Amino acid sequence: MPPRSIVSAAPADEARVLSILATAFSSDPVSRWALPESHQYLTYFPQIVQRMGGAAFKHGSAYCTDDFLGASLWLPPGVHPDQEGVGEVAERAVAPAEQEKVFGFREQRAEYHPTEPHWYLPFIGVDPVMQGAGYGSALLKYALVFADRDKLPAYLEATSPASRRLYERHGFEAIGEVQAGDSPTLWPMLRKPR
Repeated sequence: MPPRSIVSAAPADEARVLSILATAFSSDPVSRWALPESHQYLTYFPQIVQRMGGAAFKHGSAYCTDDFLGASLWLPPGVHPDQEGVGEVAERAVAPAEQEKVFGFREQRAEYHPTEPHWYLPFIGVDPVMQGAGYGSALLKYALVFADRDKLPAYLEATSPASRRLYERHGFEAIGEVQAGDSPTLWPMLRKPR
């Protein structure tokens, strides 16, 4: 059953939202390729999420389901991830022997990020116990209204074939593929305004 409603997540909800996303991404192919050890993942992934999407809380574009089982962090036009902060966390988080390939993957990923004004979704996730129940779709529909209102594209990256299919159902199209060494494939995806 989909959630009853989507609500704005206040700055006071940040810890809960980061927990939702850490739980949701615990078996994500790309996240676990970069942070394969459980302690490493649980220590650093929430920090990466905060630096990638934490500005959403300040801009009123962090959303969650009313039961805190799903969440999304959208960055409005002109708001960007803290790439320097992400890099600092990644240097501590990623094993030295793996840094070259992980950072190469990150550089490839950045090549696809639009330069024109757009809405960016660095993270959307649903607690695994509710995945497939319509939570992700409800979160996407709620926020895509703002991109359409602004007549701007929306951009995200699919980190699994299942997430790619979800995003395609909501009008996103793959604009490339990112793959480095033994990494899983990531699909940069863009949705034109409607």
